[in-house]
Amino acid sequence: MSIRTVATKDFLDARRAKIVWLVGSHYALLIGVFFLQVRLDGLEGQSGLFAALWNMVFVGAVFVPAIALVAAYLAIAGERESGSIKYLLSTPVSRRDVVIGKYVSRAGIVAASLLTGFALAALLTVAWFESFQVSVFAGVVFLTVVYALAYVGVAIAISAVTASRSRAMLGALGFYFATNVMTLNDDVSGLAGLEYVLNEVLGLRIADDAIQFIGMVTNPTRAYLVATIGVFPESMTEATELPTAADLSWYVQPEVAVIVLIGWLIVPVVFGLRRFKRADLS
Repeated sequence: MSIRTVATKDFLDARRAKIVWLVGSHYALLIGVFFLQVRLDGLEGQSGLFAALWNMVFVGAVFVPAIALVAAYLAIAGERESGSIKYLLSTPVSRRDVVIGKYVSRAGIVAASLLTGFALAALLTVAWFESFQVSVFAGVVFLTVVYALAYVGVAIAISAVTASRSRAMLGALGFYFATNVMTLNDDVSGLAGLEYVLNEVLGLRIADDAIQFIGMVTNPTRAYLVATIGVFPESMTEATELPTAADLSWYVQPEVAVIVLIGWLIVPVVFGLRRFKRADLS
């Protein structure tokens, strides 16, 4: 019951944060723009739908983490800095209740803010393309929500281990930079640097798929992108020069990427909870 109490109170407080809804509305706007681009390019039917949904994946990969981090990075750190966390813990609420309750509330807010984008995508799909392809659309939506909740977990962990707003902000920005900005260009990404050190400098001859697996495990964005490959039919991935499941080793298959993504949803919260239980709040 304590978790529910924390989650309910936090949801009512956090939903008033205009910046969360502002970023969420921009996500919906960008989905509309990318769907319109496909329409203006003259792509119709199934091919047009798949192109539009892949654009939706790309937009999600960049903007969903921003929505999640903005929504959750101050969930605990803000209360620690203001001192209100002491009052909260003086009630029949444990530190575990705080972390899990905050996660549940912020996850609900992020999921709700994404609904506008999903609803707009569904409307445009029905209006502009002949085939809705429910399984593909639902798969993209499901993986995007899991991806969002993974970043909420990361934000809650950052918030739980930091004692001030400024440190929580730096932690969230740093994680976003490392897992998104530094992955937009494969040639200058951290993974490219790791591959260069392992293969070119040390001469270990690590296979490409092994490098990609390291990227999946250390970066939820890469896990999300690999997981979405399994949602689309091979005809679409071949047409867009994306790797198909047959081209990948078993440990970098889309199904494995889904498991890794779910791990990103759980492990950071557990880590943050353990650190928060030992934190000095005086």
